[in-house]
Amino acid sequence: MKKIITYNVNGLRSAMSKGWMNWVKTENPDIICLQEIKVQTDQLNLDEFTNAGYHNFWFPAQKKGYSGVAIFTKTKPDHVEYGWGYNDEEGRLIRADYGDVSVISVYIPSGTSGDERQAFKMKWVAEFQKYINTLKKKRPNLIIAGDYNICHKPIDIHNPVSNAHSSGFLPEEREWLDNFMKSGFTDSLRQFSKEPHQYTWWSFRANARANNKGWRIDYQLVSDPLGKALKRAVILPDAKHSDHCPMLTEVDF
Repeated sequence: MKKIITYNVNGLRSAMSKGWMNWVKTENPDIICLQEIKVQTDQLNLDEFTNAGYHNFWFPAQKKGYSGVAIFTKTKPDHVEYGWGYNDEEGRLIRADYGDVSVISVYIPSGTSGDERQAFKMKWVAEFQKYINTLKKKRPNLIIAGDYNICHKPIDIHNPVSNAHSSGFLPEEREWLDNFMKSGFTDSLRQFSKEPHQYTWWSFRANARANNKGWRIDYQLVSDPLGKALKRAVILPDAKHSDHCPMLTEVDF
């Protein structure tokens, strides 16, 4: 059984200053998929992660203080793949292979900064779908964990009506995510819980987190061949090291 956590830390050094490392030791996951690390490895003491029992693999953005993904893992992977040949300079995807199972940490771009970036986001997810379609042919057992920057359904956002034209809940984004799931993936949280008000991101404005006015944009999608191996999936809203909270799954592989 593997306990897998995905967490957009919105700056790893910032999260660590809020007790993130102690939280990791208490939670004790087997694999941690990180997004928006906003750090280069020479800005960290990597011994801190090694001493906690984790092999750590990094794919930072070329631009300092921006984006970047990582995977921490207790079991050393057979192979680690950095990027996928598209937009790799932004450090948005890292893949670890364990036998016939692959775990991916992905950070899909946000489109909130304007029309140009929104158009880029839609191009990015289209290319990502092609990459996954190809990858599945040789690596059918996939766990794609990360910040998708899209709410899937009205249940996944606190105010679906007023956000109907907001990046992250646009019809074309939701349609893409719906089609992506239908291409052979299980939304792990919804496998176990159909309850509303389960969010993974809150604005810093208007006391949104205290009032639980959030968005569910972080997922662990499990490919259909692994569906029966999925044993548990929960959001962990009490972890407060970021404007996101982590999500946990337990998968028997």
